[in-house]
Amino acid sequence: MAREFSSLKQLDIPVKVLFTGYLTTVAVGYLVALIQILFTHGMADGKFGLSIDDIVYSYYGNRSGTVLETKLNGSMKENASEQERFLIMQWVRDGADEDDYEDSGVAKIIQDRCVMCHNKESSLPDFNDFKVLKELTKEDEGATFGSLTRVSHIHLFGISFIFMFVGLIFSFAETSTVKYKSIAIGMPYVFLLVDILSWWLTKLHPIFAWLVVLAGGGMAVSFAFMWTVSVAEMWLFDKVFLDGQGQPRPQWSTIVETKFEELGGIDAYRKIAAWAKRTGLSACGVCQSKLAPYLQSLCAKIFKKDK
Repeated sequence: MAREFSSLKQLDIPVKVLFTGYLTTVAVGYLVALIQILFTHGMADGKFGLSIDDIVYSYYGNRSGTVLETKLNGSMKENASEQERFLIMQWVRDGADEDDYEDSGVAKIIQDRCVMCHNKESSLPDFNDFKVLKELTKEDEGATFGSLTRVSHIHLFGISFIFMFVGLIFSFAETSTVKYKSIAIGMPYVFLLVDILSWWLTKLHPIFAWLVVLAGGGMAVSFAFMWTVSVAEMWLFDKVFLDGQGQPRPQWSTIVETKFEELGGIDAYRKIAAWAKRTGLSACGVCQSKLAPYLQSLCAKIFKKDK
C-alpha cells in the first residue's frame, strides 16, 4: 500500500528552514567548487576561462612539452616574469642537468619564486628536493593514474551524498509527475559516473574531453533544477504554482511533454539523428557555428515552420 507523504509546501516551518539551510549551503559550496575549477584547470592553457584545451592539458597532458613548461605557461604563469620563465624552460630543454642548476640561475629563481609554496610543509611538490623538481622536467602526461584514483573515489563518495540529500528533499515535490521526478533524481548519478569515467578516458585520448564538459554540465543542470523547484515549492508555492483563481497550474513536465509532441516528438529527433548520420556529423561537428544555417534549414523542414 502506498504511503502518504507531506509535500514541501505542507512541511512545518522548522523543517523548511532545515531543508533550505542545507540547500543554500550546498549551492554556495557548488559555486565555490566551480570557481576553484576555474582557477585550477581553467588556467592550464595559460588563458583565464575553462576551455577544452584546459581539460586536455589537465588529464591527457601537453605531450609536446614537459610538466614544468606546461605549468609555467599555464597556471603558474603569473608567478614569475617572462625572463625568469624563459631561463627555467631553457634549462629544462637543455636537459635539466643538476650541474647547471646553480650556474644557470634557475636555482635562485626557484628559491625566490617557488619554494614559498612548493615546500615540505605543503601538499605541493617540494622544490627544495632536486629529484622532485627533476621529475617535473619529463614529458607532460597530465594527471597520473594515482591522482585520478584518489580524486575519483573522493568525488564518488562525496558528491553522491550531496545528491542523495538534494534528491531526498526534491522527492517531496508535487509539481512534476512521478516519471519525471524519478528521472530528475536519477540523472545526477548517471552524470557523476560519466564524469568520473570521462577523466580516465581523456587520460587515454584527448577526444573525450568533450565528455567531461557534457557530464559536468548535466550535473549542474540537474542540481539547479532540483534546487530551484524545492525552494520554490517550500516558500513560493502560491505565487509560482497557482494561478489567479488559486487553481494549480499544469505540471511543468506535462507542459514540456506536450510542447515536445507539438514540435514533432520522437519522430523529429529520429529525423535529425538520421540526417546527422547521413552527413557524417559527429557530436563535436554539430557545435561548429558554420553548420548553423544547415541546421536551421533542417529544423524548418522538419517542424514545417518558416525561418
